[in-house]
Amino acid sequence: MKKFLIALFVIGLAFAYTAEAQIVDDAPLDGLYEDEGLSEKVPVPYPYIRKADVMWSKRIWREIDFRQKFNQKFYFPIETQANWKSFIVVVLDALKEGQLTAYDISNTDELLVPITYNDIIGRQTDSIYQIMQRPYPPYEEYDTVIFTEFDHTKVMRLRIKEDWYFDNQRSQLMFRIQAICPIMIKERNGQEVTEPLFWLAYPQSREVFAQALVFNEFNSSARLSYDEVFWKRLFDSYIYKEENVFDRRISQYATGVDALMEADRIKTELMDFEENLWQY
Repeated sequence: MKKFLIALFVIGLAFAYTAEAQIVDDAPLDGLYEDEGLSEKVPVPYPYIRKADVMWSKRIWREIDFRQKFNQKFYFPIETQANWKSFIVVVLDALKEGQLTAYDISNTDELLVPITYNDIIGRQTDSIYQIMQRPYPPYEEYDTVIFTEFDHTKVMRLRIKEDWYFDNQRSQLMFRIQAICPIMIKERNGQEVTEPLFWLAYPQSREVFAQALVFNEFNSSARLSYDEVFWKRLFDSYIYKEENVFDRRISQYATGVDALMEADRIKTELMDFEENLWQY
């Protein structure tokens, strides 16, 4: 009888814990109004381009560092909330649900080989063999395996491949982002190592980004989406490559201050091109 009562008590505690941990369907209002996120938002359509209207074009590669203060909107929040996710979580969730298609990294940055969400996660699961020493006598050495799982908080950069062009019909210097690539930063042997994960075709990803909320530090009631952040250029970046006959990055022929000056030269040339078209 005593064992029966103990069993009933344990079962009762289990039910009480389950009821406590269960998320209620009808949660109380947590805000000024019912927030449905950006579920009905659609991206601004691209202007139609004819080949005859493109008088001049140049391809540029940029990199966004999430650790810069102005770019922290891409990195946070660490803990996902109802209608607010970090950029990489938005991308990974969309890949998992089949809303986006990821492409394998290639030497030419072309989108050629599709890869799955499981492939991406599997590649980031490392197993490192190390020889360690026991902390007690006789301090013998032993082999061990250290497993490292995928950690989305290590994604701290984003590469952008974009085309700048002069539209002869509209008389404007315009741009169009073609692809983006999340970059993971790891530490190996005390040094920072960058590892690109995959490429995404940006035009096919805009619908997902248009429905993903971004923190607006100036006005919380003015909703921003990731698509608007890219469209309005609300990020800070630096150029690491322009199209050239050698197909090489700036880091392959310039370092340090020279590399910064070269990136600034490319940026200035883009602005000067449009400026020199007009006479005042």
